[in-house]
Amino acid sequence: MKQTFNKPRLLIIGCGDVGLRLLPLVRERFRVFAVTSSPDRCGELRAAGAVPIVADLDHRASLARLKGLAHHIVHLAPPPGRGALDQRSRNLTAILPDGARLVYVSTSGVYGDCQGQQIDETQPVAPKNARAVRRVDAERVLRQWARGSGSRLAIVRAPGIYARERLPLERLRLGTPALLAEDDVFTNHIHADDLARIVALALMRALPGRVYNAVDDSEMRMAEYFDAVADAFDLSRPPRLPRAELAQQVSPQLMTFMSESRRIGNGRIKRELGVRLRYPQIAPALTALANTN
Repeated sequence: MKQTFNKPRLLIIGCGDVGLRLLPLVRERFRVFAVTSSPDRCGELRAAGAVPIVADLDHRASLARLKGLAHHIVHLAPPPGRGALDQRSRNLTAILPDGARLVYVSTSGVYGDCQGQQIDETQPVAPKNARAVRRVDAERVLRQWARGSGSRLAIVRAPGIYARERLPLERLRLGTPALLAEDDVFTNHIHADDLARIVALALMRALPGRVYNAVDDSEMRMAEYFDAVADAFDLSRPPRLPRAELAQQVSPQLMTFMSESRRIGNGRIKRELGVRLRYPQIAPALTALANTN
């Protein structure tokens, strides 16, 4: 027990699916505290090796007990679902200690539409939808906090995260159409296990103020991804429609994902973090997932 309490403390904010995958990678090195807004999840987090803390990023007063708790932080919580600002990150930075080390998982959506071009972390942000605008605001808030507090911040930008429980199987069963090849967009992906590994490595190896693209080696258009999922799980491939017709059949939110095309490089996570992807390509990963009971 004494050895456990002598470990440095790690605070995970927003310990959902990726957070639970991260826990086995860090709990031997750190005494981990996991924040949840749901008291019902405390047992799950405790069983996974974390000390659960009930707090809500939307209610700043509830974060008081976290003040100065840990000098290592992983911030996995998304911004609120509306508005242009991320008040949650503002509330969080108010209780973080000076000289901390924080990894923030953002989204590759901050790059906006790059018209299918190959990009890396030097690409300027150009968010095109409200979700991405809030993420850019969160990154800006965290950078300002890091500069003012003498802390080390790493931003990990993740694209579409997939895992056995995070696949568009229901979409395929419903026969939701996809875009014709000539209208389709390039999309980027990362397996949830690989994202957890990237976060763990960034926690220890990231350069101060550095941005890292957490993407795999695959280069696929969106409909090709749906086809690959369908093939792996023995489902019908989705029908293809021109963009104008598809826009009449799917939600505006879904169309935003089908209106941004980019091919994101991952050289920096390999060079600087030493990442070796377990799932570098989607098709073999999907086959493995389909064979998992």
